[in-house]
Amino acid sequence: MNGTTAEYDGITEGTYDRGVVVVGAGPTGLLLAGDLAAAGVPVTLVEKRAPGISNLSRAMVVHARTLEQLDARGLADELEAKGEPLDKLRLYDRLSLDLADLPSRFRHVLVLPQYEVERVLERRAAGAGVRFAYETEVAGLTQDADGVTLAVRGPGGEPGTLRAAYVVGADGLRSGVREAVGLPFPGRSVIRSLVLADVRLAEKPPTLLTVDAVGDAFAFIAPFADGYYRVIGWDRTRDVPDSEPLALDEVKDIVRQALGRDFGMRDARWMSRFHSDERQVPAYRVGRVFLAGDAAHVHSPAGGQGMNTGLQDAANLSWKLAAAVNGRAPQGLLDTYQTERHPVGKAVLRSSGGLVRLAMAKRPWTLAARAGLAAVVNRVGPVRKKAVGQITGIGFAYPAPRGAHPLVGRRAPDVALKEGRLYEALRAGEFVLVAPDGVQREAGRAVVAHWSSDRRTTLLVRPDGYVAWAAEEADAATVTAALERSAQL
Repeated sequence: MNGTTAEYDGITEGTYDRGVVVVGAGPTGLLLAGDLAAAGVPVTLVEKRAPGISNLSRAMVVHARTLEQLDARGLADELEAKGEPLDKLRLYDRLSLDLADLPSRFRHVLVLPQYEVERVLERRAAGAGVRFAYETEVAGLTQDADGVTLAVRGPGGEPGTLRAAYVVGADGLRSGVREAVGLPFPGRSVIRSLVLADVRLAEKPPTLLTVDAVGDAFAFIAPFADGYYRVIGWDRTRDVPDSEPLALDEVKDIVRQALGRDFGMRDARWMSRFHSDERQVPAYRVGRVFLAGDAAHVHSPAGGQGMNTGLQDAANLSWKLAAAVNGRAPQGLLDTYQTERHPVGKAVLRSSGGLVRLAMAKRPWTLAARAGLAAVVNRVGPVRKKAVGQITGIGFAYPAPRGAHPLVGRRAPDVALKEGRLYEALRAGEFVLVAPDGVQREAGRAVVAHWSSDRRTTLLVRPDGYVAWAAEEADAATVTAALERSAQL
């Protein structure tokens, strides 16, 4: 990555039974490693790329829920200044989702290349003390009751080992960690021979994100901040291997078919072919090894949910691993990563796959279904709200115990507090107890904050911004019991 703040630190054999090894320095791994280090956990981040080499990934948008998670780390405002907000997300034809009514501080999608997100997350991770091991690959691993021993190959192929309490594989579609634990990755390729090019345009596209599908062709155009544009296209009639050479004329032809003109495309600085898979592992955890991001699930790029889902995996897992390493995790806490995030990954696979199939509808009945769906989403408020909530991540909730308060498991909005905003309070990386005025008791490691209104509900908000416990008119003993169950005292 250009402007990197981290340097290769080599491989050191040894034992770090309080630490965590994170494999993969993409957005998911960087956020996870930074969170763990900020919580006082020794972290080694293993990455097979050399420092300074961009991931050249395809992600171009940051959704509202991800921006909230970044806000809870004090990073959202910086990224907002680097990107361009878009308050309507057009998916195809007449289906355009208006984000202006999102119940969030971020009522838009932020158009921002993934490498900008990575730069900010890498700087944070390095500043928190993460130890980086670049040009290092996973060669295998073994687990025992106390930890994981990771066999690695460093620069030049020299062997080494890393020892940690836990290992997280955030190393993408071809995850070495997933292979080492023997997990299958069931699914299939759903779109072959996608083309990708970073180019200059002589004409500015009519919208910030330009997307459409006509006949056999689909095209998507989004801007970088440096005058280049990312172009993704697909011609269903041309099915060739990813290794087939790609010429700019082919990209132009696809874009003209889908969008009517090629906007004077020129000066390609990078072009490639790729294919889109739909896959998900059956288990996000195998003993002391976890999978996150593309190592756990991959899906079509429709809706721009890939990087965002991975970052939200990391936000869910990081505080739980930190609690386990630091001896504060209640029984079964680590298992909730699977029960909470696997269904979300499955839902994203289903929704993104449905979007791309409808976008490429060709037969009369599929075109009619697409038009009908657009009409329903545009006209029926609850349906539109659900669609917006799923694509932006705002609408996902986690399972709650039977009889729990209705707010438990739900995302906590960025409510106003006497002390500021909730997501500012979450920057401490701890639970936040939001209580009525007058509650001043010590709350262990939890941050105590108070409603700016006269609301009487008491909330215990997890470090990832979801409600762990809630009650109306709770007394001090009830609050203390809730904190103890969350291992905060």
